[in-house]
Order: sequence, then C-alpha cells, then structure tokens
Amino acid sequence: MMSTILIADDEARIRRLVSDFLKRDGHSIVEAADGREALQILENRHPSLDLAILDVMMPGMDGFEVLRELRAQERGDAHLPVMLLTARAEDADQVRGLEDGADDYVTKPFSPIVLAARVRTLLKREGRTAAPVEQFGELSINELRREVLVDNVPVDLTPKEYELLVYFKNNRAIALSRESILNAVWGYDYFGDLRTVDTHVKKLRAKLGDCGSMISTVRGYGYRFEG
Repeated sequence: MMSTILIADDEARIRRLVSDFLKRDGHSIVEAADGREALQILENRHPSLDLAILDVMMPGMDGFEVLRELRAQERGDAHLPVMLLTARAEDADQVRGLEDGADDYVTKPFSPIVLAARVRTLLKREGRTAAPVEQFGELSINELRREVLVDNVPVDLTPKEYELLVYFKNNRAIALSRESILNAVWGYDYFGDLRTVDTHVKKLRAKLGDCGSMISTVRGYGYRFEG
C-alpha cells in the first residue's frame, strides 16, 4: 500500500536524500522547505497524508511549533504520525518532542536505510500499511520484527548486516555500486573504505548459507540481489 509522506526540512539535500529512499519503497512524497509551508500543507492535505517527517531546526517556525499546532488542531481519531528529524541529540530535546506528540525521533546524521526502515515500522504500527513477511525462496524477511529466517531457522545478523540485506531486498535486481551501498547503509557522512562493503557482504553471504548466492557480484562495480 502506497503512503503519502510529508518531508519538511530547510536543507534541500536532506529532503532529496530522504525522498529518494522513501520513493523506492513506493511512497508518494510532498516536500516543504520551512515550518510555515509544512503547516499549510498539513492544514490543507492532512486527511490524505499518512506521515509527516519534520526537521526540528527550521527557520521561522521550527518542527516543535509545527507539531504542537498540528496536535492542537486534531480531533478524535484524526491522529497523523509524526517523526522528528534533528541534529540535536540531547535527551531533553527528545523528551520535549515526544511530550509534544511526536511518534518517533531520528537524530542526524542518520543512515537513510535506517530512516526508511523506521518509517515502514511506524506506518505499520499505526495501521497505515500492511506488514507482510517477504519471501525469497527459503529466505524470509519480516521488517516489523526485524527477523530473518532461512528455511524457517532464525539468522543472527548484526545491525549493519541486517540493514545491508534490507537495502539489497528493496533494490532487487538493480546493480548497486559500492559507493551507493556505503552511503545508504553507513550514512552519507561516513568516510570509511569501500572495502567495508565487501567485508560485510562476505559475512552476510556466509550467514545466509545457500541463500547467500542471491547476492551476486557485479564485477568492478558492486552487487545485485537476485532474490
């Protein structure tokens, strides 16, 4: 089920990054460059929106203010899930956001694939999309439970191995460069060696056993998931 998501952030680069990843999951995106534009969109399109991602540090009207105004206007069962996005990691800010009515809180810098996964989880939790177990032969992936099974046996993956597998799964049959994989799974601010990708792919393949062959090498470029 496709969801419509509002992304409000004064940094065009962040809006584009988040938008690109959420579109790959089949979502429709509406963008706002500041808090006042976001509030206007929320007031006009609220019934057709499924989620709002609000940057806290926006000029004019910050994310906290937009959130408070939204919650004050909501009536009955008109609750719209809201995820706050911020460069500030202080506990007090997170508590403030949650007390103002936020449903989730993500701190910059973030891994785009992790953000996309949290969006999927939040939408499922709010009953705004289905939560199927995806099956690829003997391999099954349940993102709501963060569970991976091979032939019905749980596979113990590290967080990065799991995120890598989900990224491959969401870009099935697409040749992915090592650089794009690194940016997606480790974050756009990560400056590690591209060999990090090869190391994690090798470990992931080993843990998946025969299903590891679904991750094929694209010589001189990167990898492709053939599940």
